[in-house]
Amino acid sequence: MVMAAAEAGPDVALYEATQRKLRKFERLRGRAAERGEFWDAVVITAADEKQERAYRQQLSRKLQRKELPLGARYHVFADPAGAKIGNGGSTLCALQCLEEIYGDRWNSFTILLIHSGGYSQRLPNASALGKIFMALPLGYPIYQMLELKLAMYVDFPSHMSPGILVTCADDIELYSVPDDTPLRFDKPGFTALAHPSDLAVGTTHGVFVLKPSGGSESGDLEYRTCHRFLHKPSLEEMYRSGAVGTKASPSPKNLAAGDPSAPSAYSDFVYTDSLFYMDHDSARKLLAFYQQLGPLTCEIDAYGDFLQALGPGATVEYTRNTANVTREESQLVRVREEIFRLLRGTPLHVVALHKSKFYHLGTSHEYLQHFSADSALRFELGLLSTAGSVFAGGSEGSRETPCVIQSIIEPGSRWGPGTVVEYSWLGPDVAIGANSIVSGCHVPAGTALPPNSFLCALSLKVNGCSMYATMAYGVEDDLKRKVRALPDVRSLRFSGQGFLDCLDLWGLEVTGDLFSSSDLGLWTARIFPVCPTLRDSVLASLRLLGAVRSLSPFHLSGYQLLSIEEMLLYKDVEDMMRWREHISQEIRLLGGQADGPK
Repeated sequence: MVMAAAEAGPDVALYEATQRKLRKFERLRGRAAERGEFWDAVVITAADEKQERAYRQQLSRKLQRKELPLGARYHVFADPAGAKIGNGGSTLCALQCLEEIYGDRWNSFTILLIHSGGYSQRLPNASALGKIFMALPLGYPIYQMLELKLAMYVDFPSHMSPGILVTCADDIELYSVPDDTPLRFDKPGFTALAHPSDLAVGTTHGVFVLKPSGGSESGDLEYRTCHRFLHKPSLEEMYRSGAVGTKASPSPKNLAAGDPSAPSAYSDFVYTDSLFYMDHDSARKLLAFYQQLGPLTCEIDAYGDFLQALGPGATVEYTRNTANVTREESQLVRVREEIFRLLRGTPLHVVALHKSKFYHLGTSHEYLQHFSADSALRFELGLLSTAGSVFAGGSEGSRETPCVIQSIIEPGSRWGPGTVVEYSWLGPDVAIGANSIVSGCHVPAGTALPPNSFLCALSLKVNGCSMYATMAYGVEDDLKRKVRALPDVRSLRFSGQGFLDCLDLWGLEVTGDLFSSSDLGLWTARIFPVCPTLRDSVLASLRLLGAVRSLSPFHLSGYQLLSIEEMLLYKDVEDMMRWREHISQEIRLLGGQADGPK
C-alpha cells in the first residue's frame, strides 16, 4: 500500500533516482566512509532488552561480513522496562544513551535514528528478528530494510548540519530531485519531508499547514515554512486550517488519488509527513527535558507530540486530544503540555517533494501487494522475483512467479499467484496456495499449504534444549485483537473460522491456561506445537491449519503448546541465523543466482 497514496502507477524518474542511490550505497558497503560521506552514528531502537540483544547479534554479523559501510558508530538502544513509551519516548531515551556514551562529542554528529521497537503483530515474519532486518528481494548479499534505509538516505549526511534524522523501520521514501538540488537539512529547529497526498490519506497521517510560498509551486522540490502541523486530522479540520491545496490535472505522479491521467480538471491534496530532522540544539533541549522529567509512564508520539508543538500556529489544544492514543495514562496530558511549552516557537521547515512516494510495509497485505504483485514499488525499487535463490520448480495453473528470497525450491513445486517465500527450503512437489507467506521453513516433500495462509518457523531454546515451533494462520487474521474475558473468545476468528470451532477441532478447551497472558487473543493463544526438528514443527502446524480448512480434527493434546508471545520469549536468534546461513551455503553449492527476472 502506498500510504501517501493509493497505488499511483510506476514512475520512471523515481526508478532512475533510486538506482543511483543504490549504486552509491553499494560503493560504500564494506569500506570505511570518509568524514561527512556517511552518518557519524546509526541508532536502532528496540522494545526491550531481549529485542536489543537480537538486533545486536544481527548487526554484528552484518558488520563482520562487511555488508554495511564501516567507520560509522552503530548502536541499538532498548526502551526501559515498564510502561510503553512510544517512539517519542524512545527518541528521548536514545538521546540519553548517546549522552552517556559520548558526552559532548555527539554535539558534532550527524545521526540516523531508526525506530524499530515493537513485535510486528501485523507482519509476524518480522516479529522474531525485527522489522529493520526484514529481507527484501533486492541486492547481493540480500538487502534488508536496514540496508535500504541507508541507501535511500545516502545523500543526506553530506548536506546536513549536526543533528538527528528520525525515521521508522517499516516505511520507504522514494523521491527524485535534480542532481544540482540536493535535499538539505541545515536550518535551525526541525525539518520534515512532505509528500503530496489525497485527503483520505491525510486523515491517517500528519498533515502540514504551510505558509504561502509567494508564487506558483514548480520543480521537484520546494523549501517551505510550516505554520502548523496536524496529526491525523479530519477532512473538516484540513479545510478549516488551510492545509488543502488544489492542483490542475493531470495530478502529480506521486499524488495519492491514483491514475495521473485522470480527466478531472482539479484535485485537492495535502502534504503528509514521513521522516523529520531536528538540529542539535533542539535535541539538546529535549534531552534536558527528559532528564528533568524522570521515568516516563505514558506513550509519547515523536510525530504527534513533537511536531504539533512547532510553528507559529501551534496551540495547546492538541495536548488534551487523546482520540489517537492506544492507552491513556494520567501522565500523558501533563507531559504533552510540558513538551508544547518546551518547543513552542521552534520553527518547522518543510521540504515539499513534488515527485515522491511514501510506502508502508508494516502489514501482511502490504507485504504481499508490493513483493508478489506487479506493483509500482516493485518497479521503482527494482525488486526481483527471485533473489539469492535456487529456483527449480514449475507452477501449474499460474503464469506468475512467486517472490523467492534466499530460498531453495525443489522441482515439482506449485504455487498460486501472490506468494512470498523467504529463507525457506521447499521439498519436491510442495504446493503453496495463492496469496501466502512462507518464512524460515523447511517444508517436507508433497505437503500443501492452503491459500491465504501464513507459515513462519522459529528456532527456540526451551529449558536449555533446541526446539522449534511454527506460526500458522490466515493472512487476514487479526493478531492484535484482544477480548476482555473468556466468554468473549467466541468472537475471535482463525483462518476464516470461529475460534471456538477451531479449538474443538484441535481438542482444546477455553480456560485461563489456554492463553499466555491476560490479553486474550490469537497472539497469546497456546495453540502452536513445539517439536524437536524444524521439519516436524512445520508439518505439525500445517496439519493444525489444514484441520481448520478441511474441518477435520487434529488433536493437539500430545504436544507442548506455545503462543506466539511465548515463542518470541524463547526464540533462539543464533540458530535462526545459522539456518539462514545454511540455506545460503546450499544455494551457493547448487549454483544459485544472486538475482532473477524482475
